[in-house]
Amino acid sequence: MPDQAQRLVFRTEEGTLVPAVTAGEMREVDRVAVEDFGLTILQMMENAGRNLAQHALEMLGGQMGQITILAGAGGNGGGLCCARHLHNRGLGVSVLLAGEVSALGPAARNQLRILSAAGIEPVQLAEAHAFLANSSLAVDALIGYGLRGAATGVVDGLIDQCNEFAERVLSVDVPSGLDATTGEHPGPAVQRHRTLTPALPKTGLRSVPGDFCLADIGITPEVFHWIGLQLEIPFGMDYDTRLEPVDVI
Repeated sequence: MPDQAQRLVFRTEEGTLVPAVTAGEMREVDRVAVEDFGLTILQMMENAGRNLAQHALEMLGGQMGQITILAGAGGNGGGLCCARHLHNRGLGVSVLLAGEVSALGPAARNQLRILSAAGIEPVQLAEAHAFLANSSLAVDALIGYGLRGAATGVVDGLIDQCNEFAERVLSVDVPSGLDATTGEHPGPAVQRHRTLTPALPKTGLRSVPGDFCLADIGITPEVFHWIGLQLEIPFGMDYDTRLEPVDVI
């Protein structure tokens, strides 16, 4: 783990410094939160999805619209949870699932099951370009911080179509195709307008221009202390905050 004195940090609008973490460090945060503090993946996913939905609504400027969710087939179901919260507020929601349902982790599969019970089924990937072109906003929840090498197959194709057809894009964690630790993109990466990153900013976001926000997903500060990170809770009385990168301290 990088020395605290050499760590990249971000700053909130109120001036609070927030340390950035690598993908490996974020995996350790998630592990400690679950195994040692008893938080569940579903709890954190629900908080992330609700925050994501709130930012989607903000980006729409209070207007109704059609939203397309690009959901990865891994364990991160925040995009699927976001779809439910947007549906609950009367917006039209379409889900593009980049893989088979059987490839979803248990928590993400649970989110999809709830959507299916509400009558929202993933749409055909062959129609992805049409859904993206006719949406007011695309939510990029394809990969998150778990990228290993260039995106391939369906995910690669959805990234390209998102960049070509989507009017506005909100990414969760880091833009899909971007290495969360280095900021490099070994293949195509989503060109987003805003990134909402849960819990802690990722070091790879330092190299990406644009609008960044940090989301509170319910992880207690003691989890961060457990892995050697000292930070002041940046949210105040809110559940998210805007960030800007600053020099390494």
